[in-house]
Amino acid sequence: MARLRPLMVVLALTSCGERPQQQAAAAPPAVTVAQPVKRTVTDWDEFTGRFEAVDEVQVRARVGGFVTNVEFKDGDMVHAGDLLYIIDPRPFEAVATQADGQLADARAKAELARRDLDRGLNLVQTSAVSEQVVDQRRQALQAAHAAETVAEGALKAAQLNVEFTHVVAPIAGRVSRHLVSIGNLVQGSDNGGSTLLTTIVSMDPIYIYFDVDEATYLKNNKLWFEGRRPSSRDTPNPVQVTLTGESLPSHEGHMDFLDNRLDVSTGTLRSRAVVPNHDLSILPGQFGRVRLIGSSAYQALLLPDAAIATDQSRKIVFVVKDDDSVEARAVELGPLDDGLRVIRTGLKPEDRVIVDGIQRARVGAKVSPHVSQIGSGKS
Repeated sequence: MARLRPLMVVLALTSCGERPQQQAAAAPPAVTVAQPVKRTVTDWDEFTGRFEAVDEVQVRARVGGFVTNVEFKDGDMVHAGDLLYIIDPRPFEAVATQADGQLADARAKAELARRDLDRGLNLVQTSAVSEQVVDQRRQALQAAHAAETVAEGALKAAQLNVEFTHVVAPIAGRVSRHLVSIGNLVQGSDNGGSTLLTTIVSMDPIYIYFDVDEATYLKNNKLWFEGRRPSSRDTPNPVQVTLTGESLPSHEGHMDFLDNRLDVSTGTLRSRAVVPNHDLSILPGQFGRVRLIGSSAYQALLLPDAAIATDQSRKIVFVVKDDDSVEARAVELGPLDDGLRVIRTGLKPEDRVIVDGIQRARVGAKVSPHVSQIGSGKS
């Protein structure tokens, strides 16, 4: 033990003489900063709408009879005047033939009455017949002409019924399935309950109906009074339509109609836009998101949504000051425009905003900024 004591003393002295090495200070975290994009933008209001056909027709039988032909394929595109159904025309052709004969008989009687009157007018001059006889013959001629007119009307009605046995498409569009098959008896309109044969809806262009809330209507109305936005009542303001499953608008159209009153149960204004549908990809009944111009063009600052954080009820961005320290800046957000968020208040064009690495930034602490540029998008 005596031999070990000097060694222990030496070790103790050596240990007391060393000082802990100071760890190097941690480097400021690296972040990416960029200045807000400045460009001209226009605000858009967005609504949910449903597509409806511009024209929709229920094709019904105008005369009764047995169906002999179905001349279309279910779901086909048809043109106005295309033959759809044939109803047995033979009974109506027989009636038309009978009416034609009755007209010929009426014309012959009218011709005979005219000749009798002409002879009576000649004879009355020599007192061979009395004035009373002439009056009777004149009346007979008028009655013959009336009978001729009735016969002409009966023939036209019979010919129309023959024409109605060939049911044609009244509009161009897509036809539904056939609701009556060959051999079935259909009722005509003269019986008060004509049979529905099929339906046709027009496809191009197509309407989209949507409801504008009262607050948006009042905002747009104020902009119109101030001359900053045209009214959709008298101006075909542009709209953009996004279909279900799409992230960006795929169709463009224009406003076509605003209702004359707000719905008292919902407080909304029924509105309508017209959308071209050349490829016939949109069907009546589909839903879509409608973007309607909501302001005049103005200069705005824009940032990507990834640069925006939430602090309780506030939206904030992190700005790097001249000394590379971080400052939280409260901002007021606007709508998205071409993938970037409009910043209404809280930023200056020269501010350096952290767009990548905000999770590493601490208010008041310094960072190591790397300058980048935000995609310019469309102007």
